[in-house]
Order: sequence, then structure tokens, then C-alpha cells
Amino acid sequence: MLHVVIMAGGSGTRFWPESRRERPKQFLKLAGERSLLQGTFDRCLPLVAPEQVWVVTNAVQAGQTRQQLPEIPAGNVVIEPCARNTAPCIGLAAVRLLHQDPDAVMAVLPADHVIQPPEVFRGALESASELVAADGSRLVLFGVPPNHPATGFGYIERGEAVADSKNAWQVASFREKPDRKTAEEYVRSGRFYWNCGIFVWRADRILKAIQAHEPEMHDRLQQLASVVGTADWEASLSEQFPQMNSISIDYAVLEREAGICVLEAAYQWDDVGSWHAMPRLIGADDDGNTVIGRHRGIDTKDCIVRTTGDHLVATLGLEGCIVVHTADATLVARTDDENAIKKLVELIRDEGDERFL
Repeated sequence: MLHVVIMAGGSGTRFWPESRRERPKQFLKLAGERSLLQGTFDRCLPLVAPEQVWVVTNAVQAGQTRQQLPEIPAGNVVIEPCARNTAPCIGLAAVRLLHQDPDAVMAVLPADHVIQPPEVFRGALESASELVAADGSRLVLFGVPPNHPATGFGYIERGEAVADSKNAWQVASFREKPDRKTAEEYVRSGRFYWNCGIFVWRADRILKAIQAHEPEMHDRLQQLASVVGTADWEASLSEQFPQMNSISIDYAVLEREAGICVLEAAYQWDDVGSWHAMPRLIGADDDGNTVIGRHRGIDTKDCIVRTTGDHLVATLGLEGCIVVHTADATLVARTDDENAIKKLVELIRDEGDERFL
């Protein structure tokens, strides 16, 4: 049976000051009337029932996760004791799924992407599930055809076509975030996809891959598997999980494993990585401004303005800036340095202003 596992423990610092530790970007309404987390849940229905949806998050965000997704059973919110990257996260989810369904197939999705149209996405999940059903050893990745030479994404190079599919290929190689010249070559070649971090595989298969490449992690996951559903679960989780190697599933397994295939994604995908995504998601006016909330401006061009409630942001002679107003913090930044907000958050933390984070 297909289950959906939503990874929702991130912090989303590039959306500060609206994204905070207790309310990170997956809880924000950045592309519609539903939050990014709710949108991720919505587009999986009715392919899977709410009982087949699982969310892995942390203790701070678990309550709000349950509030935003009351449809899923409370026990399907799996709490990590600490952040250990995606390999332990996926291993933990696999252990929980196998306790309930020994034949579980898991679709692993980040909580903070925007994907349209949802019916095309569900069709892609079905195609991936069929690939896994035909060969349970397969690890299926989704690859997005690049429409520009992005330097902030990892790339997947496709190899030979998968015989029983029209739009799947064996993975020839993984390439890390390239420089612009290399990214342009990737786009021209037609052989490369953006790695969007969406996967489909059998739960027992990914645990076997973890066993092969991260045996210590696997041993700790097996300790957890032996106490699922018992009174010893919480204590064992608190002991075992923090000791697991903090590593992504890409480095832990995918770049070391054979038999991986990439399914070409026919849907539109945006990873909503920072405020810079907002013009792509909701458009801009004739002056190039993207505005959410109340704004009045003179000689204001190519700006991103975000405010809430009745608060008015007024700008004069501003160009190429981000302005985000919240109740206790306001950000004013240039749009030409996407990583600067993350540095700013680090500075705020280092200066002892934790209450603003």
C-alpha cells in the first residue's frame, strides 16, 4: 500500500521574519489560502487516504502540525527528538510504516514545495508506485526538467531508459550545485534534471540500503523497530535517534546505491526557497513589485513587500528590495543576495536576540 511521508521539521530561515522556530515556512500561507504543509497534504488526496499520510517533525512543531492537519491520525505525526537530516528521518518513518504495513511503499515529500497541477503530481506518484510494484528493488527519484541554469539545485543525469516506462531512466550520476557555466551546459544537453527531493520506494528496501551504507544507523533503527507501539518507544527514541549520523539520504544512500531510476516530473515545481520565490508564485505588477498586504509606493520598482493585517507599508524611491513587516520585527534587504537573510538570522542569534527567532 502507498503511504505518504511528509518531512516537515525545517526552519525556513530565509523567510525570516515571518518564518520562526515555532512557525516555520511550511506553516505559512505563501501561495494560496492553505499553508505549504496543508497544500502538500491536499495534493496527495484522494490518491491516499488521510490515514496513509505521515508527518515527521519536531516536538516544537508537532502541536501546530496536528492543528493544521486534523484529518490525519495523531499517531501519524512522528516526532524527532532532534534534527539529524533526512536519512535518519526517512529511516524513522520507514520503521513506523513497517510496523503497520509490512508491504508499505513510501512516497517521501518535503512539506514546503509548491507543485501544480495536483492531478499531474498524483499521476506521477502513481507512475512511480507502478515502477516499484514491478521491481521492489527500485529506488525512484523525481527529476524536474530545468527551465533555466539554476546554480542552487543538485542535478541528476539520466542514463539508459527503463524498459517498462516511457518517462523513467536509470540514474547515470548525481551532480552537486554547479557554477553557472556548467549549469548552462546541463540545460543544453537535455540529459539533466533538477533533484527535487521527492522519492518513492518500499520501506523495507530503503532500510536495506541504509543497512548496506550506514550500518550503525541501521542498527539503531532496528532497536527502535523492536519497541514500536510499546511503552519503551519514547525512551528508546530519545536514546537512539540523537546518536545517528546526521546525513542526507542523498549522501547516505542514493549516491552510493545501484538500481536507482529517475522519473521525469511533468508537473510545475517550485521549492519556495526564499522570499525571491514570491514573484514566481503570485506574479508582479507593472512596476515589477510583488505585494502581499497593504502597500503604497512612489518610484518603487522590482520590490517584494509582505505585511499582514491593516499595517501599511509605504515606500519611496525603493528599487530591488525586500520589505517584510511582522508584529515584532521588520526586514529590509536587497534582492540581489539570496543568502544574506540566513546570515542575518545567524547574527541575530549570536547577538542574543533569540526571542525574535
